[in-house]
Amino acid sequence: DPFLNRRRANDFIQADTRLRAITQERIRERSKAPQEHQRELCEDYYPCEMYAFRHGYAAAYKHYFGRRRTK
Repeated sequence: DPFLNRRRANDFIQADTRLRAITQERIRERSKAPQEHQRELCEDYYPCEMYAFRHGYAAAYKHYFGRRRTK
């Protein structure tokens, strides 16, 4: 029989494993790498994204969001 009832279907995956995987994913979402955070900022700003296509995301982020010197 190719179909299983719900109880048998849930026996394949342990609940503890599923909860651990969900928890790990949530932790990864909260703690992003600085480069990933910079890339997302750049992707949300169209001129930065266009600059990134030509020069790369690191250069684009530095160009648009880098520290600006004030007098």
